[in-house]
This record gives sequence, C-alpha cells and structure tokens, in this order.
Amino acid sequence: MIHFLPNLLTILRILSIPLLVAAFLLTDVWPHWLACIIFIAAGATDYLDGILARRLNAVSDFGRMLDPIADKMLVLAAIALLLSKDAIPLLPSLIIICREVFVSGLREYLGQRAVQIPVIALGKWKTGIQFLALVLLFGSHTLSFSGELSSSVYLFGVVLIWLAAGLGVASAYSYWKTGFKTMFAQESQGT
Repeated sequence: MIHFLPNLLTILRILSIPLLVAAFLLTDVWPHWLACIIFIAAGATDYLDGILARRLNAVSDFGRMLDPIADKMLVLAAIALLLSKDAIPLLPSLIIICREVFVSGLREYLGQRAVQIPVIALGKWKTGIQFLALVLLFGSHTLSFSGELSSSVYLFGVVLIWLAAGLGVASAYSYWKTGFKTMFAQESQGT
C-alpha cells in the first residue's frame, strides 16, 4: 500500500483543482487565501511524490504518465484563474500554455516512436520558478482583494513569470532538439 503513496499524491493534486477554482471564485478574502494555500499544497505534492517514488522504489508507468498531466492541469488552471482576474500578464501566460501543449505533443509523438526525452535541469528550473511566480501572483491578487499593498509582490511575480516563460521556451527547444536527434539517429541505424 505504501508504494501507492506517490500516485495517491498525484491523484490528490488533480482532485485539488476543483477546490482551488471554487475557493478562488468566491467573493470573500478568506477563500482567496484558501485558494493560495491549496495551490501551494498541491504544488508541494509534485515535489513530494517524486521523492517518495524514488525512496520507496515505487516508480511506476502509471505515475510517469499521470504526474506530468497533473502538473500541467494545476498550472493551466492557476493561469486561467489569474487571467480571469487580470492578475497575470497575458503574453507570458500564452507562452507557458503553448509550451506545455507543444512539449506534451512532442512527448506523445516521440513516445509512439519509442523515443523518451528525460527531464532536463532547465525544465526543472522552469517548473520551480513558474511555481514561485504563480504563488506570488495568487498572493498579490489576494492582498489586493483585501485592500492591502501588493505592488512589489505583483511586480516580483511578473518578473518571475516572464523568466519562467523564457526558460520554458529554451527547455522546449532543448527537448525538441534532443528528441529529434535521438529519433533520427535511431532511423539511420535501422536503415
């Protein structure tokens, strides 16, 4: 049963998304703080499920498939919520959304050809910076919603979301280059 714990955390991350949306869309300040806490807790499960999977030797095909889906669902839901309140700039949001779709499609395409692309350090940096940016933007929106000063929190969140978008483009290019080099190398060996 303990070997299922990493997958359970991933499933809980997905199940937290409707709670995040419901809390964020309510019109009082406390649900907005709750939304921020839900996002932080859900994001922490991404880090925790990977550590547990490795330590418990519980890495599974199900987890490898579901974990990136859960991550993308959480990030895209958070961006959509923040966009609905004009609490995040549109252009880096679109860059991040397009990058996520591109990388998912690329992985699926290459997976059909038995080419796997390992996660690179640049992608991990993008994920961490993106998470911090979204936390700051959720927090900034909540502070402004409650009438408190939040401009410096918002500005720092905006800088980080642009940085995450830039790292996202760079990591997507790296995945594309690595994936297709591997695929073409396999094809040339097979002929």
